[in-house]
Amino acid sequence: MTIVPFANHLPVRVRFGEGAALELGDIAASHGARRVLLVIDDGLEARNDAVADAVLALRRADLEVERFDKPAGEPTADVVDAAAAAVSQSRPHAIVALGGGSVIDTAKAARVCAQEHARFRDLEAPYPHPIVPLIAVPTTAGTGSEVSGGAVVTDPATGRKGGIAAPALRAQDAVVDPVLTYSVPPDATAQTGIDALAQAIAGMIATVRTPIGDAIALEAIRLIGRSLVAAHRDGSDATARSEMACGSLMAGLTMNIADCTAEHSLGQAIGGMFHAPHGLTIGVVLVQTLERERRIVPDQLERVADALGVPADGTADGSRAVRGVRDLLQRLRFPVLRSIGVDESHVDALTDLALGDPFLALSPEPWTRAEVRGAFVAALAEEPR
Repeated sequence: MTIVPFANHLPVRVRFGEGAALELGDIAASHGARRVLLVIDDGLEARNDAVADAVLALRRADLEVERFDKPAGEPTADVVDAAAAAVSQSRPHAIVALGGGSVIDTAKAARVCAQEHARFRDLEAPYPHPIVPLIAVPTTAGTGSEVSGGAVVTDPATGRKGGIAAPALRAQDAVVDPVLTYSVPPDATAQTGIDALAQAIAGMIATVRTPIGDAIALEAIRLIGRSLVAAHRDGSDATARSEMACGSLMAGLTMNIADCTAEHSLGQAIGGMFHAPHGLTIGVVLVQTLERERRIVPDQLERVADALGVPADGTADGSRAVRGVRDLLQRLRFPVLRSIGVDESHVDALTDLALGDPFLALSPEPWTRAEVRGAFVAALAEEPR
C-alpha cells in the first residue's frame, strides 16, 4: 500500500534546554526589537523563581519592556481584547508570551486582533501574516501552544470553548526551558501532561495524520508515558521535567501536523460549560473516547501501547493502549468526570456542544450522537481513583 500524499510546514524556530529562557533578550534582539511587550500570567514571578530570573534577564537587555498581566483562568474573548489593546498601545517590535498555554494563546489571538483592528468576536479568516514577531516561552508541559497555530478561547456569553487556527498564528520562536516548569503544582502537572499525551495519541489516529506526525507522536508518547508520574511526584526531578517539556513540545508539533480528535471535542464541551482547566476536561473523557476509537484503528493504538511500554498480551485490538492510559490516570489519582460537578442532567447539553466541535470530524470515523452521549455516560460511571 502506497503512502498517502501529505504536506507539512512548521516554520517555528525552537530552542530547548535548561537556561534557554535567560536568552530572551538576545532572541528579541535577533528580530531587531528595541521595544517588547511581555504577556505574562498575573503574579507568576512571585510563584516561580525561574520565571522571575527570565524576566530580569529580559529587562537587563538593551530593551524597553512593557507588560500585560493576564488574569488567572482560561482565555476569554474579553481578555484577548484587553491584550490586543495593550499591543496596539505599546506598538512593540516583538511580543514575548511567558506562561502556560492560556497566556500563549492569548498573545497569539491578541496579535491578530491588534493587526486587524478588530475585537476577537469579529475576527474573520483568513488571518494576515503577522507583522510583529511572537516569542513563546511555556512554563507548563502541556498544550504545546508554543509551536501550534491555534488559540483556544472561551466566550462566556455563549458558554462555548472554541478558538481560531491558522499557520499565521504561530510564534516565530519557541523557547522551551524545563526549569520554568519545576514549580508547577502536582495537579497542574498531571492535567497539562495528560493533555499533551492526548494530543500525541490523537495525532496517531486523526484522519489527517501523516508519517512525520506519527514519528513525532510516538516519541512524545514514549517520553510522557515514562516521565509524567515522576514529575507529578517530585517537581524538582530534572530528568522527568526535561522529558515532559520535550514530550509536550513534540505533542504540540504532532497536533499541528495531524490535529486533535474526539477527546478534545468532549473535553472542550465540558470546559465551556463548567469552566474547568483544559487538561482536566480532556483527561476525564480520554479513556472513553479511546475505547471507541480502538475498535476502528486498532493497529494505530497498538503502536501507542508499544510507545507507552505496555507489555504485549496477544490481543492486538488496541485495548492495551486504553489499559495503559487508564493505568497512568490511576497512578496520578486523576479526577473523574463527576468531581467537576457533572451529572446525568448535563449529558444531553454536553453532547450537543461536543457534536458542534470541529475536532470530532477528524476522528477516524464519524461519531454518532449515541456514541458521544455514551462516552459521557461511561465517564460518569468512573469510580474515584
